[in-house]
Amino acid sequence: MIGQLQKKLIQPVEAAPLAVFRIFFGVMMFLSILRFWANGWIEKLYLEPNFHFTYYGFEWVKPLGNFTYVLFIVCAITAVMVAAGIKYRLAITLFFLSFTYIELMDKTTYLNHYYFISVLAFVMLFLPAERYFSWDASKNEKLRAKFIPAWSILVLKLLLGIVYFYAGLAKLNSDWLVKAMPLKIWLPSKFDVPFIGDFMGLEWVHYAFSYTGALYDLAIPFLLFYKPTRKFAFILVVVFHVLTRVLFPIGMFPYIMIVSALVFFDASFHQKIIEWIAKRLKVSMAVFQNTSAYQPKGIKAKFATGVLFIFMAFQLIFPWRYLLYPGELFWTEEGYRFSWRVMLMEKSGYAQFKVVDTKTGKQFYVDNSDFLTTFQEKQMSFQPDFILEYAHYLKQHFTAQGHKNIAIYVESYVALNGRLSQPYINPKVDLTQEKESFKPKNWILPFKDEITGI
Repeated sequence: MIGQLQKKLIQPVEAAPLAVFRIFFGVMMFLSILRFWANGWIEKLYLEPNFHFTYYGFEWVKPLGNFTYVLFIVCAITAVMVAAGIKYRLAITLFFLSFTYIELMDKTTYLNHYYFISVLAFVMLFLPAERYFSWDASKNEKLRAKFIPAWSILVLKLLLGIVYFYAGLAKLNSDWLVKAMPLKIWLPSKFDVPFIGDFMGLEWVHYAFSYTGALYDLAIPFLLFYKPTRKFAFILVVVFHVLTRVLFPIGMFPYIMIVSALVFFDASFHQKIIEWIAKRLKVSMAVFQNTSAYQPKGIKAKFATGVLFIFMAFQLIFPWRYLLYPGELFWTEEGYRFSWRVMLMEKSGYAQFKVVDTKTGKQFYVDNSDFLTTFQEKQMSFQPDFILEYAHYLKQHFTAQGHKNIAIYVESYVALNGRLSQPYINPKVDLTQEKESFKPKNWILPFKDEITGI
């Protein structure tokens, strides 16, 4: 059985689907960077704030001042190079490093689809995406190949399947299915959407969206893999993501998912796309019409397939780490990020920090707006690792001003998915004595309700 599986994974398949994926990925990334720049978000999110929330283990990743613009320029240029297949290996490496660095600069901007882009870019480091219909292949006959190993395309399909299926599993909880939360909060505000706005305040619509959303995420990978249902599945992909783009401000993500789903189609379909592009760009296809096959061998092959196998196993296991933590996941958020949990919570909070001199007992309260932007304060107020990092920052700040023997406490309240606010962080815990780690944060107060499900 293992031998048969290995043969299927290395059997030659046409490279057209991978070439099309590379082109659309690069184009979408370029447009995303352009959009980010045009909206002034580089300055607003990375240059204006005096303080940035960092990821545990990546505290050294910081905005680069005005050189941050250079970082975005590198990211945009390499995205174009990836699309065209110009110095592909160098381009995809620089794109992965620059894009991932951008996302690590401030935890406040975390979104699942940004993580998804970094994951895709990492996988593409090991794929022979430059072997067909690329600038590199047109200039180097030895690089050129019309056929590549089947695993090169299968890994992308599996990755998309994991993202969808895990997003569906995450929706199998009582808030989503029984209470239609948080859609019951979000949808009524969309009353001004043309044609469908009048229905957004109806309760049955909230439940319909909740159940169809869960069913879509769980079923769509299988419908895309199965050839007889593939065209129908792709129509669902387009309808679903266009609708989510209309209803929610989630940027380029819907379009990225739509073009990514094309990888499930047969090579003949992608060949037509390539021929259409070649005609518009006046590129001759004759140079690419050979029957050569690329099959990595030796250490290079073992390294690439080994890394991808470990990485895919990691993607399957890592989202389940929340099971190692006590308490309600939506409340503590320990193990929540990087697990393909999409749009499951409406959470808001209040956090008032108190600075105390432990020797004299003197105390004063912090005005968060003196240190954080409105967006940063909003995100900080309901995420415990943000609260902890901010408390340590406040200690450093006030110590530098000459204050001594500092202890910092927080009075905080959080509302989750329409519930009344509840006390969030133990107000008797000096947060400066707590350290960020992978251990459970026992200073988060218990959730006074129950959410059942996955």
